[in-house]
Amino acid sequence: MTTSNALPTRVLGSADHGTDLTVSALGLGCMGMSEFYGTPDEASGIATIHRALDLGVTFLDTADMYGPFTNEQLVGRAIAGRRDEVVLATKFGNERGANGERLGINGSPEYVRKAADASLQRLGVDHIDLYYQHRVDKTVPIEETVGAMAELVEAGKVRRLGLSEASAETIRRAHATHPITALQTEYSLFTRDLEDEILPTVRELGIGLVPYSPLGRGMLTGTISRTQGADGEADARRSPYFPRFQGEALDANLLLVERIRQLAEAKGCTPGQLALAWVLAQGQDIAPIPGTKRVKYLEENVAAIGVELGAEDLAALEQAVPRDAVAGDRYGDMSHIDA
Repeated sequence: MTTSNALPTRVLGSADHGTDLTVSALGLGCMGMSEFYGTPDEASGIATIHRALDLGVTFLDTADMYGPFTNEQLVGRAIAGRRDEVVLATKFGNERGANGERLGINGSPEYVRKAADASLQRLGVDHIDLYYQHRVDKTVPIEETVGAMAELVEAGKVRRLGLSEASAETIRRAHATHPITALQTEYSLFTRDLEDEILPTVRELGIGLVPYSPLGRGMLTGTISRTQGADGEADARRSPYFPRFQGEALDANLLLVERIRQLAEAKGCTPGQLALAWVLAQGQDIAPIPGTKRVKYLEENVAAIGVELGAEDLAALEQAVPRDAVAGDRYGDMSHIDA
């Protein structure tokens, strides 16, 4: 793989298990280009992916359910002719119909095979570098799901395996079935519960961590106010599905963001850059994937690589945003999270 710029890289997984995967230290979450956060903008999304590759951000994250299906197609078009520059990650398991209806979580072996073939076709590639189970299907033993995923590795359709939002116990069982390269889960200054059990588990097993929503779904950028979302767009974050963006919880959380803003000003960076720098500082086995559909925000995020945090900076952030200070659950319905 080649990169146009010398963006730092990080290694997910373990060479001892043959699961190591080198990725750009900062990836790009592509979901919002097609759904959920404001109006989809394919042209802007493709331009953002192209700019990401030019900047050396080569770790791209999508999923079949985004759109649904259209985000993989968008990513496929964007990387056409540049496949060798990209570490491509996608996910299966949140099953949706063609009209967007949600059909539940599906981890059956038959669905694993079907979903992978469909993703390969939409992406226009012959292999997926990192293939995640998007959510754990509690009705199917994880050994069966991962066993089917391992067959994809044997067939050359998938290079590395990942899980998303899996519990420590599930991670152990999955890893015993086939070595897992990465766990994708929410992690930010606003979401730190995985530090208790999940993060120690993945480190014990030599599994990398890929934080999604490292900017707290945009709240940590300081661009979201009491009355509007980023850029004034209405989006899913204003629904009850995201309690942290509602009523008194939002008011309390925006006060925390103001503390981050003050620290960022003193540091000479934006609140979002400071928040990303905090995630990056949590370990060399961590590669966050902040999402955006706009070049200007991508460039701002990439600049966080240059924000160095010393012990005093980290202590100040811990004091400004105590781990349990954030108001509201991260989802209104947490039943889809493996616990």
